[in-house]
Amino acid sequence: MHYELYYWTGIQGRGEFIRLALEDAGAAYTDMARVHGDAVMQPFLDGKEDGLQPFAPPFVKSGRQVIAQVAAILDHLGPDLGLVPDAASRRQQALQLQLTIADLVAEVHDTHHPISMSQYYEDQKREAKARAAGMRGERMPKFLGYFERVLKDNGERHPLREHSYVDLSLFQVLGGLEYMFPRRMQALWPTLPLLRALKDRVERRPNIAAYLASERRLAFNTNGIFRHYPALDGET
Repeated sequence: MHYELYYWTGIQGRGEFIRLALEDAGAAYTDMARVHGDAVMQPFLDGKEDGLQPFAPPFVKSGRQVIAQVAAILDHLGPDLGLVPDAASRRQQALQLQLTIADLVAEVHDTHHPISMSQYYEDQKREAKARAAGMRGERMPKFLGYFERVLKDNGERHPLREHSYVDLSLFQVLGGLEYMFPRRMQALWPTLPLLRALKDRVERRPNIAAYLASERRLAFNTNGIFRHYPALDGET
């Protein structure tokens, strides 16, 4: 199977969760907007292509199917890529964890855009600073503490007792939070030894290591979901 990934150029964004899965599995895929430009997505978004009309990228074309939403895409790709256990109950557990990651990612985004997505961060800096205080003090420890307990309850190495797309997504979230909130993550890491070890293991996986060293892996930046603004990390 050759997959087509559709996501905005210039940022990792939510598309990176899909890229990591495809890269880890060594799957054949084309990052369509990077090859053809962002306009290649518009016919799908306008409902002019076959398949279910996506609301927004990322979406993947798999054969004749068009699948949108990160968790739904990974649930669809997981069996073919060998990135989810065979048992239906374990696949459901993977989806549940991925949806929880999606909740965290949404809160991360809303930290720097708490008022409106249509306004620049600079237009809502005061509100973002207040939102970030709650993110650092309450939400990050709650979400990351939950995933730390999931690892502990499942053998300490993997959320599902074996490598899966959830490992890859946690790797992306942890890297993003480390970029966005370096001071806060430095304080939290001692309380998250299992997550820290998972991040290090994923980073050393051969296909992931090759991807991270390639030009295909874009750097985190202040146009994506995980944005580093010193004021949001508690700096004055």
